[in-house]
Amino acid sequence: MVFNPVGEIVGPIYALTAVILLILISWAGVRGLGLTGFFGIVVPYLAAILFFTGFLHRLIKWSKAPNPFRIPTTGGQQKSLGWIKHSTTDNPYTTFQVILRLASEVFLFRSLFRNLSLRPQTGTQPVSYASAKWLWLFAIAFHYALFTTLFRHLHFFTNPVPAPVRLVQNLDGWLEIGLPQVMVSGLILLGAVTVLFARRIFLPKLRYISLLNDYFPLFLLMAIATTGALMRYVAGIDTTSVKELAMGLITFHPAVPDGIGVLFFIHFFLVCSLAAYFPFSKLMHAPGLFFSPTRNLASNNRAFFHPNPWNRPVAFHKYADYENHFREKMVEAGIPLDQDPPFPGSKE
Repeated sequence: MVFNPVGEIVGPIYALTAVILLILISWAGVRGLGLTGFFGIVVPYLAAILFFTGFLHRLIKWSKAPNPFRIPTTGGQQKSLGWIKHSTTDNPYTTFQVILRLASEVFLFRSLFRNLSLRPQTGTQPVSYASAKWLWLFAIAFHYALFTTLFRHLHFFTNPVPAPVRLVQNLDGWLEIGLPQVMVSGLILLGAVTVLFARRIFLPKLRYISLLNDYFPLFLLMAIATTGALMRYVAGIDTTSVKELAMGLITFHPAVPDGIGVLFFIHFFLVCSLAAYFPFSKLMHAPGLFFSPTRNLASNNRAFFHPNPWNRPVAFHKYADYENHFREKMVEAGIPLDQDPPFPGSKE
């Protein structure tokens, strides 16, 4: 493999430049031009339209993709004879076992937990592998921190705030260090996404295959987490005005109240950009898991015959019909016949 240092540096530079441009656009639009209505009302509605239409388009496209073969990836013993132990999670046989396997992937990232990475050559052993548990740890921390952050933000869009949202807020703010209350999920999110970015930068093989669309969402998430932390712990934010804006958007009576700083509009514009970008990016791997034939199918090919539902009916021309059609020419050419010629007057 030949490494291209110039090509490897272009991706992160372009991605960082794109995020900086998004920040400058929102800052100039609000601070310089006073377009609070555009960035507070028009942009979130456009982002919501792009998100939902793009999301549904991808799901419909995946649902229509032909998948005539059962190709689940397996890592255990398939169900066969009764005295052979069957691995129900690694090689599901029933629909219930498939659901359990999907649940372990969604909530525990089981495949990533068992992921293997190449070890350096040691002694006489040329190739060896080890499980990359650190990658699983930071990946699961990132996803759960992101989910927690999104879930507790529901208090801006609900009135009264549901009990589960209040519970998550209280649990997330258990680290009570001064005022305002420290939210652990935001700090974990920023730290985890930084580690995932550093992984792409400092691992040569991963850096070589990383593209612009790998770096852009990482920089975007870092910018969102950073601006959110700045609002909460440094600049401050008028939560009453923000909730008034959010409730107006969700009830389709939008209005931008006074008292919302420019930092919030930068943060909000970055969030809207991520939502609009989501359906057209690699971030769609989340719902794509449920449409993956390597994950959502049972491995029961030995027990059941699965015909291809996309096979079109074919009008077969049997050899007997071929022989009857060309019988005289075959006899003249001396080609042996499998069947005797029909008797005169017969229905053949």
